[in-house]
Amino acid sequence: MFKVTVRDHIMIAHSLRGEVFGPAQRLHGATYVVDATFAGPDLDADGILVDIGRAGEVVREVLGRLHYRNLDDAEADAEADAGLAGQNTSTEVLARWVADRLAARATAGDLGPGGRALAGIEVTLHESHIARASYERTL
Repeated sequence: MFKVTVRDHIMIAHSLRGEVFGPAQRLHGATYVVDATFAGPDLDADGILVDIGRAGEVVREVLGRLHYRNLDDAEADAEADAGLAGQNTSTEVLARWVADRLAARATAGDLGPGGRALAGIEVTLHESHIARASYERTL
């Protein structure tokens, strides 16, 4: 299986509901380093899985819908078409949200011809140098 990973970041504000989150129940900011990994069994005629430059652009566009937003704000949610209203925007939930939108972009051909032949996508959000969460999905 071939894999290509591109990296970007987002800065968001949010709060988390539930005693398990302790002080993160209050509104706070978070900066995530985001790795998006595209996987597939075959390379195209040019010897690539996906165009890395185009993959980086698509990741940046998807993340741009969340960047500098308060995810608790329903108006910001609607503006970003985020679909996160009413959810606890945990790192895991955000990783799935990004992966699902990247999958849609890949199958739509936005990553070039190789994107339509991908077998899967994994998105990892790094909360810090010691904590991260990932979501992996098949295509």
